[in-house]
Amino acid sequence: MLITNESELAGMKKASDAVACALKEMVLYSKPGISTKELDDYGASILKDFGANSAPFVTYKFPGWTCISVGNEFCHGIPSDKRILQEGDLINIDVSAELDGFFSDNGASFVLGEDINQHQKLVDASKQILRIAINNIKGGVKISDVGHLIETEAKKRGYKVIKNLTGHGVGRSLHEEPNEVANYKDRFNMTRFKKNSVVAVETFISTTSTIAETQSDGWTMIGNKGGFMAQHEHTILVTDGVPIILTEKNEIWS
Repeated sequence: MLITNESELAGMKKASDAVACALKEMVLYSKPGISTKELDDYGASILKDFGANSAPFVTYKFPGWTCISVGNEFCHGIPSDKRILQEGDLINIDVSAELDGFFSDNGASFVLGEDINQHQKLVDASKQILRIAINNIKGGVKISDVGHLIETEAKKRGYKVIKNLTGHGVGRSLHEEPNEVANYKDRFNMTRFKKNSVVAVETFISTTSTIAETQSDGWTMIGNKGGFMAQHEHTILVTDGVPIILTEKNEIWS
């Protein structure tokens, strides 16, 4: 959406605070031995405290309040009583919600406890690349140029990017124009970032795969060539300079 007045900005900040705080608290709550369903229920209680509604559930009837992906699952993992978190797991939590007609979106990958499976380097790369990408976004910049930057930074670190998962516009609905903020240079995308627009910028940094494929449950995605993926996401307001990070309270860069 395009922010046209202070009331809209206040609404986006309120929704963004809700998803950011829920994400931060869910990461802190995660520990070996709990199920992803328990973690999801905890996140749902935080959103409820803010008066927010789960965007995946409202928009797509997703079978959970948040998306929680573990191990080789790339994204859209369904919370389950049967999925028990273990030391060293690579976990991704994606929290998006609607509050008073405004939608915001954020996500983070992290290693649970000790890095016994050697995932921390991948997680750090994703966080670093998101920061670099966001710092290069302003009104008038080509979306494809930022995608090229993300892929270039991933390659520098020995990683790949997922080409069929993208960031997107957000605001009055969960997915808006621009429909695709890709992690690579899409030569056919001539769209530029617009000043005062709200965009969810995401990194999808992978060890071996370049395509995410949906599994038999209809939601969970894994890599076409296996491996692991880390994702980090902020909802931002595009300006003439450095963007305003609306979901900064998730503290994924802390």
